Amino acid sequence: MRTVYVNGDYMPETEAKVSIFDRGFLMADGVYEVTSVLDGKLIDFDGHAVRLQRSLDALDMANPISKDDLLEVHRELVRANGIEEGMIYLQITRGAPDDRDFAFPDPETTPCTIVLFTQNKPGLADNPAAKRGMKVISIDDIRWGRRDIKTVQLLYPSMGKMMAKKAGADDAWMIQDGFVTEGTSNNAYIVKGNKIITRAKSNDILHGITRAAVLRFAQEAQMEVEERNFTIEEAREADEAFITSASTFVMPVVEIDGQALGDGTPGKVAPRLREIYLDESRKVAI
Repeated sequence: MRTVYVNGDYMPETEAKVSIFDRGFLMADGVYEVTSVLDGKLIDFDGHAVRLQRSLDALDMANPISKDDLLEVHRELVRANGIEEGMIYLQITRGAPDDRDFAFPDPETTPCTIVLFTQNKPGLADNPAAKRGMKVISIDDIRWGRRDIKTVQLLYPSMGKMMAKKAGADDAWMIQDGFVTEGTSNNAYIVKGNKIITRAKSNDILHGITRAAVLRFAQEAQMEVEERNFTIEEAREADEAFITSASTFVMPVVEIDGQALGDGTPGKVAPRLREIYLDESRKVAI
């Protein structure tokens, strides 16, 4: 049984409760972050804390916990649950007013709701999928326009995952105006002639914490990076492709819409970036 955190208290998961009037439940009025744990330490915690504050600010939502206290909660949950490899899920909502209403409640009388829980994932860093690569399909991107805010509005990405599963693939890349935006829960990249190409940051994609680290490590390793839009047709003709996220790190993509990339196996760039990311991230984990 896991120990979880709810509004300032640690408790067994079976005792954790949130009001039926919570706006996260009724309105998807909340934000979240997922921080990976390797060797019992937090990966990219500072980046996640900064993005959390950015998401809260964008939604005019108060932050109920300081960065230092949030770090302590993360560490205590890792300790209490014996997590060596896994993830910590954090969610903050606008809270639970006395009744359902479209108007935001007064933050002076309705405090935010904050919950955290762990997910134990032994072998997270040595995921065998990284050696065989993953398959993706393309789907229309019909999400709202502020994808840069990490909200809990995840119905369409969940539907995209199921579309991919039904098609015998692992994930879906979303297409807007003919260009790839991102995966259902990850940033998307292609490699052409040793050049790494990924969509530039904007309101159209999530500003991935792993994305930022991987691009920095790529440039430090003298790899060429180009941030621009690319089409799904261009992706199908690429030498390589891959995704990044907090839970998958760097994951090669070997097939798009049923068409193999190269010989259908991971190339050289994605596995090397995964190796660099894991090595460097472990060095600075806290």
